[in-house]
Amino acid sequence: MAAWGSARRSEQSPYSHPWLAAAIFALDKWLQRRQRVVEYSTHPRCLFRLQIDESRQQLLLRDGMLLRRGQRIARLHFWNEHIPPVREGGTTIRWARQIQRGIAISLRELVSYLASQPDLDDIAVICGDVPSGTQSQAQQVAHIMAHYGFETIFEETPAPRGERLRRFGENILISLMVLARNSVALRADTLRRIRVPIYLSRRHLAERFSTARPAAATSEVV
Repeated sequence: MAAWGSARRSEQSPYSHPWLAAAIFALDKWLQRRQRVVEYSTHPRCLFRLQIDESRQQLLLRDGMLLRRGQRIARLHFWNEHIPPVREGGTTIRWARQIQRGIAISLRELVSYLASQPDLDDIAVICGDVPSGTQSQAQQVAHIMAHYGFETIFEETPAPRGERLRRFGENILISLMVLARNSVALRADTLRRIRVPIYLSRRHLAERFSTARPAAATSEVV
């Protein structure tokens, strides 16, 4: 999943380095097409895109849903252009609330999208890999996503060499995106980001985020 961060706005361009932004986001678009990552919502505050992927392992979720290796899953990716900007002073409570509302909107939109696509009826699990700088931050991410019903299941064995190289390449891309959008937000640990693997059954998703549910079911994290 790609990092969030944004630029200090200037009169000329919304990016810190427009030429780099053009190149990096063109590469990002190419990767989206190659991986068949789609924009499942037209809502301007939707924070995720969607990729139909295959599970790389067998897992049993807390609600009893068994995810088998090779089974199709809905994998979430951050929609970089929709992530609220991080200003020079860092993240704020207002920014955090924007993210929280955006996640709730995104998941409600996902329920509607999946219900409208008969060819996705077999999708039973939604997952994502949230980039995080440190193990302590990973626990914070896990806590935040648990509010939305996601459970975190860390890998029991080290990832294969090929997967580690892929993640390192993704970290480079994340770093370049942050540099292009908001150079003051670039951190030294970006290249060492770890992944927080989150999972949510489609059944639980629908129970919590169906538009028929009361608004209290998707209240903000306090």
